This record gives sequence, structure tokens and C-alpha cells, in this order.
Amino acid sequence: MSNEATVLSTDSEGIDVTAPPLGTGGCVECDAAQGWWVHLRRCAACGHIGCCDSSPAQHATAHYRETGHRYMQSFEPGESWYWDFTGEVSLDGPELAAPTSKPDDVATPGPADRLPADWRAHIHQ
Repeated sequence: MSNEATVLSTDSEGIDVTAPPLGTGGCVECDAAQGWWVHLRRCAACGHIGCCDSSPAQHATAHYRETGHRYMQSFEPGESWYWDFTGEVSLDGPELAAPTSKPDDVATPGPADRLPADWRAHIHQ
């Protein structure tokens, strides 16, 4: 078995490198419901921004289940890895349309004004 990471190409099915992120302020569904997230993930097919599986609502996974969009990329500064929901593996891949991460003023976890004091007790491990 090789230790080399699988690398997605720009022509990989399910990746649209031209699709901009759908908002940069945070998880779309958490914002609508006044919820909060631990980390943010971006759909590589349509740009949807959802919260990670450690977050209470797990909206990135819900987006995959609703749409079948199998690749998500971290939307955190300094992270460029992808997750393949179908293969359940981490991958390397092409750079998506800018911006490639949340703005520095968006808290992680966040948003700060909606984060409960005991937020660690609410995350999924």
C-alpha cells in the first residue's frame, strides 16, 4: 500500500474550481438558525459553506447527504485539504476560487456572540 496521498485534479467529477464560496461569514445554516460551528467546510461542487462534523449541527455532512456533492474542502486559514464523503478519505486537490478560507475576523469556533460558554461540552468527538 502506498503512503502517497491521492490528488484530485481540476477535471475531477464533482469539483468546480470556478464556483465561489456561498458566503464567507460562516456556516449558511447555522447563521440562518442563530447557531454556531467549530470549523467551516466548503463544498467543492457548489461553494456551499457548512460546519464540520465536530459542530453540533454537522451541516457540511448534511449538505453531502442532500446533494451528493462528495468533496468538501476546509474553509479554515492555512488548510487546503479535501474530504471525500464517498471514499471517507482525506485528499489533496486543486485550489478553488477565492476566497479560499473564512475571513480572519470570523471566529473559530464561532461566531463569538453565539458561542455558549460550555461549547466544548456540545461538540462531537
